[in-house]
Amino acid sequence: MLRHTMITSIIADLPASYVLAVALAGVFLIAFMKGAFGGGFAIVGIPLLSLAMDPIAAGALLAPLFVVMDITALRFWKPNTWSRTDLAMLLPALVVGIGLGYFVLRDLDRHAVEIVMGVVTLVFAALWFIGGGEIKPQPRSTIKATFAGLSSGVTTMVAHSGGPPLAIYLLPLGMSKALYAGTTSLFFTVGNLLKAGPWLVLATPSRSLWILMALCVPAVPVGVWAGWRLHERLDQRALYRTCYAILVVTAAKLLWDGLAGYVRL
Repeated sequence: MLRHTMITSIIADLPASYVLAVALAGVFLIAFMKGAFGGGFAIVGIPLLSLAMDPIAAGALLAPLFVVMDITALRFWKPNTWSRTDLAMLLPALVVGIGLGYFVLRDLDRHAVEIVMGVVTLVFAALWFIGGGEIKPQPRSTIKATFAGLSSGVTTMVAHSGGPPLAIYLLPLGMSKALYAGTTSLFFTVGNLLKAGPWLVLATPSRSLWILMALCVPAVPVGVWAGWRLHERLDQRALYRTCYAILVVTAAKLLWDGLAGYVRL
């Protein structure tokens, strides 16, 4: 259990300048992804942060910073980029999923969740690439949306990796690139606001980690702005190819973390 674990997050034998540089790079990368794709790919930056701190400490560092990123990103992804029809189906399930994820993180085996989501996402992405990488819009489904929202809530709470389940639902809809980014941005704004408190309860940050958070805040608006500028330059096909490629990376990381967790036991 993490409840009574005081995070001694910053590795003592590493220079403070190194830890700060790695943390800034990781936060910038995640903010960049938020600006370019609307969110959902936060797990890409966690391996980088893990070079300087424990992965749980990395999660505690990021939980409040995600909220700052979301507020910044909503300056670019305004209400006209939100798919209200999909969000109405996704958000209630997300709330339930975060609640379930809290108990998974507190009491159950998170590695099984990581392995299942990693395998499912890799299969989903592989089928798309094998099919020629074409955008073939599919009809909406309340059942699929509910499952995606629930799965995303659990995985975003457990491992800051709620992007793959959401992408598995949204990408086949063939949305415009702005609608896709705006919808994911609002979805994870709600999710990150809900999970920040539970994460800080389960993993109590040390004073040094709070200081590191404050030092990383300036990287957030710069990263979001830079990502948004990239989004402006990507055409629809390039955006979808990039999103699927990132899905492969995040799924592989989930699978690796899950398997490595069992090896260490």
